[in-house]
Amino acid sequence: MPERPDPDHDAELAFLAGYDQHAFPPLAVTVDLVIATIRQGELCVLLIRRGIHPHRGRWALPGGFVGARETLGAAARRELAEETGVDAGTHLEQLATYGDPDRDPRMRVVSVAYLALLADLPHPSAGTDAADARFWPIPDLTATSQPWLAFDHDRILVDAIDRIRAKLEYTSLATTFLDEPFSIADLRRVYETVWGCDLHPANFRRKILATPDFVVPTGEKRPTGRGWADLYTRGTATRLHPPIPHPPIPHPPIPRPTRHT
Repeated sequence: MPERPDPDHDAELAFLAGYDQHAFPPLAVTVDLVIATIRQGELCVLLIRRGIHPHRGRWALPGGFVGARETLGAAARRELAEETGVDAGTHLEQLATYGDPDRDPRMRVVSVAYLALLADLPHPSAGTDAADARFWPIPDLTATSQPWLAFDHDRILVDAIDRIRAKLEYTSLATTFLDEPFSIADLRRVYETVWGCDLHPANFRRKILATPDFVVPTGEKRPTGRGWADLYTRGTATRLHPPIPHPPIPHPPIPRPTRHT
C-alpha cells in the first residue's frame, strides 16, 4: 500500500534545516547498571572502582555515556562488557531514570538505570576506565566501613534493592538463582537472603506448593541431615497468583554520606 502523502512534509524539512541545535543547554545521557546475584549465601551487587575523574578511586555501578547512534539497551550491554567482562544477555530491565541537575559534576547528565538479576556469574574483570571490579555483599555496603559510592549510585542501589525484593513477591524470579533440581528449603533461603529475614519453613512450603505452576516435583529426593527432601524444577509461571507476601522488612539502609565537592 503506498504511503499517504504528508502535506506538511516540506514544512517539516524546512523547520529541521533551520533548527538551532544550540538553543538549549547541552545534556548527556548515560546508563548505569545494577547487576545483582547471590554469592555464598548473600545478595551481592557488581561494582567497579573508578580509574578516572570525577570520583576517581570511588566504587560505582558500571555504566557510561550512550553513543550518538546507540540504543540505550545496546549502550548498557556494551558498558557492562567493557568495564567488567560480564555478559548480561537479554536479562536487563529498566529500573528508573535519574536526572537531578547536580548529580554529575561534569555537566547535566541524565542516567537510565538498568537492573539484571543473574545466577552463576563469572568473576568480573576490570577494563576501560575501571581500576577494579568485584561483587560487594549488600550487608557490607551497610556497614560503617562501607565504600562511598560515586555520583548518586547509593540512591540507585536503594531503589534497585526495593525492586528486587518486590519482584520476589509476584514473580518466579527466585528460582533463577538456583541450580535444578532444588528443594523447597533451597528456595526459601533465596527469599531469606533477598528479604533479609527468617521465614517459617512450614508456612513457606505451603505457600509455594499452593501457587500454581511455580515449581514442578521431579519425584526425586535428596538426603538431608534430618531425612529426605523432595526435589523440584522451575514451573512455567512467570507471575505468581496469589503473590508470596513478605513480612515487614526495613528499607535497605545503604548510607547516604555527605558529598564533598
